[in-house]
Amino acid sequence: MARTLLGALLNRASTAVQTPVPFASRSASYGGGLFGSSRTAEGQMRAMSATTTLFAIVDRTANATALVDWKLWRKAKSGRKEDRTEVTAHAALDLWNRPNGFMPRQEFVETQQQHFDLTGEAWWVISRRPGVNLPLEIWPVRPDRMTPIPDREAFLKGYVYTSPDGEQIPLELDEVIQLRRPNPLDPYRGQSPVLSALPDLDTARYAAEWSRAFFVNSAQPGGIIEVPNALSDDQFDELRDRWNEQHRGVGNAHRVAILEHGKWVDRTISQRDMQFVELRGATADRIREAYGISKTAIGDFEDINRASALAAKSWFAEQQTVPRLERIKSALNHELLPMYGPTGEGLEFDYEPPTPPDPEIEAQQLTARANAAAALVAAGFDAAGTCSAVGLPEIPFVGRPGPVAPAPADPTAAWDDTVAGLLGTEVEAAMRWEVVTEHDDNVCGPCAEQDGRKYRNRAQAYKDYPGGSGYIHCVGAEYGNDCRCKVVKRRKTRDDE
Repeated sequence: MARTLLGALLNRASTAVQTPVPFASRSASYGGGLFGSSRTAEGQMRAMSATTTLFAIVDRTANATALVDWKLWRKAKSGRKEDRTEVTAHAALDLWNRPNGFMPRQEFVETQQQHFDLTGEAWWVISRRPGVNLPLEIWPVRPDRMTPIPDREAFLKGYVYTSPDGEQIPLELDEVIQLRRPNPLDPYRGQSPVLSALPDLDTARYAAEWSRAFFVNSAQPGGIIEVPNALSDDQFDELRDRWNEQHRGVGNAHRVAILEHGKWVDRTISQRDMQFVELRGATADRIREAYGISKTAIGDFEDINRASALAAKSWFAEQQTVPRLERIKSALNHELLPMYGPTGEGLEFDYEPPTPPDPEIEAQQLTARANAAAALVAAGFDAAGTCSAVGLPEIPFVGRPGPVAPAPADPTAAWDDTVAGLLGTEVEAAMRWEVVTEHDDNVCGPCAEQDGRKYRNRAQAYKDYPGGSGYIHCVGAEYGNDCRCKVVKRRKTRDDE
């Protein structure tokens, strides 16, 4: 069925190339004329080219989302991201890197993100070959051509795609993936920010068209030529044509007008009186509010310094790019990967963090790590392993620069106290506590999985094991058994992580 849809898409593309749509038809299809935005999904998508502010917002968010890199991971039993292993060869990864034969992932993501930002919906159609149940291609489809089919019992029965020539193509649930911003009035469709800004979009277009007409009509809004007697049709046409020929257009502005049988009555209204500059600025602010976008996000860097520019870049990544990536991530992990059956189990897609690093925070962390390393070496700890313990790269040790302080009575305790005090946080490599599990017939699953797990310090270990024993997630008590695991303190060795 998706192949039939693909044929309709390709037919639409070839038809569009061979038969250009006249300007008048394009204007009428937007919403019944040059002005007046349509509330349909097609009208919302056409609105992108209506105003510069909306175009800049959608273009910036779509590009930022499309430029982020993705990886495929195998989940760890611990559930922690740092314990995952990367998967570099899988059919799902190949499909995501090249969704179809006509567009790479970046173009695919940018296209579907434009649909989402304009209509609140993005639709992916899965293409398969007969007899092959695995997804072979993904296509972004215009939201105005997709119709969900509700079902009283199953909530959703399927979808119908309407081709440009009116053909309706039914699609199954496993052939379509929908991303949407929830609509409070319709659980099947998305909510578009464009709808909340329609009056402002119309105002912006009216203001732009008025400014254009201002210059086209000789930089004058208009006036009246009064004649004492009624003119015949030929005289009227001759007067109008002569006036337009000599005075219409910017190049003919301010020329002296000579009227043989009439008087010019000026009806000038200046742009200053109309205040169109302020009006267009106000409408641009309303459009940005609908999308939650700041001026700096679309390239307006007035009254901004380097620090505020970095902060704005980080804010855009956290508040605009990450939520869009999370929607895509959810669609990939919960709808696309299950289509691969057992080969997709235990896998998950994840994106590279788009948030830029903060140079000041990185400098502070580097200084703290260097101070911690110096203090540990001065306290008598092995210099060769100190750098890796505090998160610094390995540096050849050429000698001890000064007198060595006496070793503390409890070196391991001094290690924890020194590192924690200097860094203000736990050192990732200093795993000083370990879980020991007694394996017998009464050990529960959660306790068995904990065996050998390491903690950075006692605070973390005692959080899962209050008092040092009794795992908080142990289920043995439900069967009348005592917890079979506890945490013990490890000794620091060179082989430690």
